Amino acid sequence: MKQLLFTNWHLMRWARLAFALFLFSQAYTTGQWFFIAFGLFFLFQVIFNLGCGQNGCTIPNPKKSKNE
Repeated sequence: MKQLLFTNWHLMRWARLAFALFLFSQAYTTGQWFFIAFGLFFLFQVIFNLGCGQNGCTIPNPKKSKNE
């Protein structure tokens, strides 16, 4: 868990963290507490490094063999 949290920080991971913190602050200042759910979603992505990577959200297409 420690390695997952402290390694592989890239631009999108920092952006998700900033957006989660922004949503938490907006929930607190405006009193609209449903923003916390969205903030938790982005914070979950930051902690576990989930979400679309640099290659986008595509499914890898295995190369076909020459016999097919």
